[in-house]
Amino acid sequence: MSSVAAGRAVPVGRGLRGLQRTLPLVVILGATGTGKSTLALQLGQRLGGEIVSADSMQPQQMGTEKVIDRKVELEKEDGLVLHKRLSQVDPEMAAKLHPHDKRKVARSLQVFEETGISHSEFLHRQHTEEGGGPLGGPLKFSNPCILWLHADQADKRLDKRVDNMLAAGLLEELREFHRRYNQKNVSENSQDYQHGIFQSIGFKEFHEYLIAEGKCTLETSNQLLKKGIEALKQVTKRYARKQNRWVKNRFLSRPGPSVPPVYGLEVSDVSKWEESVLEPALEIVQSFIQGRKPMTTPIKMPYNEAENKRSYHMCDLCDRIIIGDREWAAHIKSKSHLKQLKRRRRLDSDAANTIENQSISPDHDKEPKENGSPGQNEQELKCSI
Repeated sequence: MSSVAAGRAVPVGRGLRGLQRTLPLVVILGATGTGKSTLALQLGQRLGGEIVSADSMQPQQMGTEKVIDRKVELEKEDGLVLHKRLSQVDPEMAAKLHPHDKRKVARSLQVFEETGISHSEFLHRQHTEEGGGPLGGPLKFSNPCILWLHADQADKRLDKRVDNMLAAGLLEELREFHRRYNQKNVSENSQDYQHGIFQSIGFKEFHEYLIAEGKCTLETSNQLLKKGIEALKQVTKRYARKQNRWVKNRFLSRPGPSVPPVYGLEVSDVSKWEESVLEPALEIVQSFIQGRKPMTTPIKMPYNEAENKRSYHMCDLCDRIIIGDREWAAHIKSKSHLKQLKRRRRLDSDAANTIENQSISPDHDKEPKENGSPGQNEQELKCSI
């Protein structure tokens, strides 16, 4: 999930002269293409402070190479084998994770290997700490200011974003990266688009185009390019929806005293950026600096306290494991489940009709013998024997 955090213990900048307070931690959340970096730069320039990119795909110099390598190594193993190993060392966490969710299963195994403590026990300890809650342990930064940039109608905006990236030289960048880092892997059929930087959106969508460029007709090359662009637009929109669900599930649908408020900013209309995004954001951050309540109301979402996000369900009809009450409710209403249910009912009905047709009463069985001639009855008896 891409986010940008702005803030540091430094004097406030232009626009708030005379205030000797320090800036709070300001976290800017949002799906791809919502303008997180733009807003962070504007806030940093107006208020002072330091901007830190928290993009998961950005290079990190934190001495974590060995840890990342181990996680990647685990993820390359069979998912069912990993899940079985997890069930042996941490059955509680294994019951909460789908066997196909290799990344989370691998992460839980990694926690146990590095600490000797099961992941579930690790989380229990965090939750019971003073200040802990549904999000985990106590917050490292107290009273953070969280801004969520969201757009109701984002598809056209995201399509335009892809077009702008292409105009800014995305294809040239992909060609160069492919030539330097991936061409040898492709020739050896060992390319991996599931780990590391190659899992980023853009590489696998243009795979066919890159490996065929210069080896096919211009018409075919253009068709593959068009196919890659359409795939990139589709996966970008799908990824944006996934990111928004993450924000809702992670922050808005988890009540508790330690869950910080989230202030939503609508970014659908870029022409109204100043009045709809920048000015409200400045007011919210300034309120945090001055220790007063912002005029903007935090976003609230209805939630079900009894809902279990990690409950285990097995659908024998579809032969699928479902994790979470909400996911289970969605599954039993899904087209695939209803199709299987309809098919099962049809098979049960056909079986019942077959049994009914094969069940013949004793009186009905005797009737042909009584009505037939002695010779006919004798012949039928021989045939049946």
